[in-house]
Amino acid sequence: MGLREYSREELRKAYEGWKKEYDAWKAKGLKLDMSRGKPSTVQLDLSMDMITGMQYEDYFTDDGVDIRNYGMLEGLPKCRALFAQLLGVQPENVIVGGNSSLNLMYDAVARSMILGVCGGTPWMKQGRVKFLCPVPGYDRHFAICEQMGIEMVNIPMREDGPDMDLVEQLVNTDPAVKGIWCVPKYSNPSGITYSDEVVRRFAALTPAAPDFRIYWDDAYAVHDLYEEGGDKLLGLYEELKKNGKEDMAYLFTSTSKITFAGAGVAAMAASERNIQSISSILTIQTIGHDKVKQAMLVKYFQNKEGILAHMKKHAAIMRPKFEAVLGLLRGELAPLEIARWTEPKGGYFVSVDVLPGCAKRVVALCKEAGVVLTGAGASFPYQKDPQDANIRLAPSYPPVEELTQAMQLFCLAVKLAAAEKLLEN
Repeated sequence: MGLREYSREELRKAYEGWKKEYDAWKAKGLKLDMSRGKPSTVQLDLSMDMITGMQYEDYFTDDGVDIRNYGMLEGLPKCRALFAQLLGVQPENVIVGGNSSLNLMYDAVARSMILGVCGGTPWMKQGRVKFLCPVPGYDRHFAICEQMGIEMVNIPMREDGPDMDLVEQLVNTDPAVKGIWCVPKYSNPSGITYSDEVVRRFAALTPAAPDFRIYWDDAYAVHDLYEEGGDKLLGLYEELKKNGKEDMAYLFTSTSKITFAGAGVAAMAASERNIQSISSILTIQTIGHDKVKQAMLVKYFQNKEGILAHMKKHAAIMRPKFEAVLGLLRGELAPLEIARWTEPKGGYFVSVDVLPGCAKRVVALCKEAGVVLTGAGASFPYQKDPQDANIRLAPSYPPVEELTQAMQLFCLAVKLAAAEKLLEN
């Protein structure tokens, strides 16, 4: 029986029982953190051989260029080729950056604001500038827009991706709309993968703004939890080429959750015109990024198949954690009908919607008892969830035993917050 079907007396009795349980949890003095999607130490250990595997000759290209020196602004050719395989483009469409794809995205927006897109008028001289933001979404995307004064417009996420009717309406009619944030595979935080139809509709957009760009953050391209049955994402760039619109997107990815979160390698892909424009600016911005790290990456993995084999080891570590989270959600909350959640086949997050008006209370109850979650509202622009319902769970970092404790407390907090809300009404 759902909690909303309880009589007031039954509801009060249930609340009192859960409150006693909660007080017992508080007395344990837990200190657990599920606030960010960080790889665990065990996952980071998987790549240690990459550091120790370099020989002297590995610091030279096939034609004898010393990679420890200046040069090759767009990245090592072999590293560009490796990322081209991941992003579904040609090597000449790739720029290899530092350790952070977020940094590449930030720079792409900042360049557009200050210098314009491909020689166009800088956004900061165009007046009102808008970005479309699928919600719930990635908080750091939204923070970039907020810092730069870009107006954000919420786009609801469906089971197959963003609401494309609304995206098409806004992009195709409003010249102030300059971009849209997308995490197309195992989206942060919902774990949704865009359907083929959604990708094709993105590739067919006819923007009112000539300097509109799709910011395609393919952070979880190879982060499947299961060997068979992982989600498949249609290649955006190939679809754009079919429509003669390859200038319309920037694609991003990194190895931060493949090798080392603080010392990975990031890359972006774009059309020849976009790459030429960006490279001309990079000649002033930087001498070049860390080619030694790029060489280590290429030697260790060789190709996309090497990365996929490596990611099976990650999946073996991550899978029990996701299954622990989902098992507790199903067992503790499903019978009471007080929450909904996604069940992704990969990525780093599970998105939970509790009763409207309860998310902040759930997060506060967990924090008070020693479990830190991502702040309620973080998955929405300006940290404002209109329903105060969404909570992002990040199962990756804690060991399964600690994660199980954190989830038991989380489920209890959801029950308490729901009971409080229903008793108020």
